Amino acid sequence: MEPSREPFASLLLYYLFKWSVVSPALYTYFQGRVYGAEQVPNEGKLVVVSNHASVFDPPLLSCAMRRPVAFMAKEELFEIPVLKHGIKLYGAYPVKRGASDRAALKSAMNSLNQGWATGIFLQGTRSIDGKITDPKLGAALIAAMAKAPILPVSLWGTEKILQKGSSLPHPVPITIRIGTVIPAPPSTNRTDLETTTQECANVINELHSQGR
Repeated sequence: MEPSREPFASLLLYYLFKWSVVSPALYTYFQGRVYGAEQVPNEGKLVVVSNHASVFDPPLLSCAMRRPVAFMAKEELFEIPVLKHGIKLYGAYPVKRGASDRAALKSAMNSLNQGWATGIFLQGTRSIDGKITDPKLGAALIAAMAKAPILPVSLWGTEKILQKGSSLPHPVPITIRIGTVIPAPPSTNRTDLETTTQECANVINELHSQGR
């Protein structure tokens, strides 16, 4: 059995928060649809990569998985009252703006070594339409170093949750599509990382194009 990243009490709170808050929000408030959940490996190292369009993406995506996912999240998200407690319970760890890539890499590797799936947004920052146009190599590098397979996931509709002029989340329909596992890059050679990264981006964009 792989080690747990969190003590039992924290995991208990995680599941309580998932089933009492995040799951009802996803499936009721946002009329959430999740496709491909059966393709999530139940155990073992796993790097989950997705597009990114909303600050609500980490808890919603983690809720759709059949296992906890620790997300690399920018430090500012831990200052938002609605989110800070939830993303902590969901295993997110803060990364300071401008912090070295080595610090972020260490946090992600620690998460994987402690038995958690690790979530990384493939483009790094949010896009206005949820599409990936400039994927980064970080997720592929982490997967190669950890020898962890990669699971591509598409989040559709989350860019409309927070609308201009309103601080409340809008009840827009959300669809999450989970692809099939992609093997880790065979090496940390840049060509291998670029090949795997582009494959992930292509799969996510294709899933996203299916819409609702």
